Amino acid sequence: MLDFNVRGENIEVTEAIRNYVEKRISKLEKYFDSSMNAKAHVNLKVHPDKTAKVEVTIPLPYLVLRAEETSPDLYASVDLVTDKLERQIRKYKTKINRKSREKGFKGVEIPNADVDVDDGEDTDSSESKFDIVRTKRVSLKPMDSEEAVLQMDMLGHDFFVYQDAETDDVNIVYRRNDGRYGLIESND
Repeated sequence: MLDFNVRGENIEVTEAIRNYVEKRISKLEKYFDSSMNAKAHVNLKVHPDKTAKVEVTIPLPYLVLRAEETSPDLYASVDLVTDKLERQIRKYKTKINRKSREKGFKGVEIPNADVDVDDGEDTDSSESKFDIVRTKRVSLKPMDSEEAVLQMDMLGHDFFVYQDAETDDVNIVYRRNDGRYGLIESND
């Protein structure tokens, strides 16, 4: 089941807010294996113009669910982000189950989470523009390029590093300036 890490920026996370967030996002558990344990990282932020932004990240072994929404109402933002996450899960499961049927597997469950997640804190160093200010560790999971593109799109990133399921090579998919996708394959 989901454990929650709820943080607030420019807002105190009251018990009522925490309960609402947990109740709404817990509805996503129906899509997961009942033995799964994952951590939902929820960041609530109220901007000076009084709009409320909600960011949710749920790292899983083969998938990182991530969504953010901004609206004039904090509770509405929680509802919108939950709906967006549910659409992502359904899209991912439909695609994986379709691929599984094509390959002769019976079905796919999203298993227990074991991905390291950045805590959001940058480490500042000297003034050089080449200094590394953030380090993220990820577990590369075998997948094909189509699944990697799907993962990249769900994260909202411009690139995604993955292990090719057929060759075991580390590859990168990326979004090109023309909106299409590119693939960088290792040259071992």
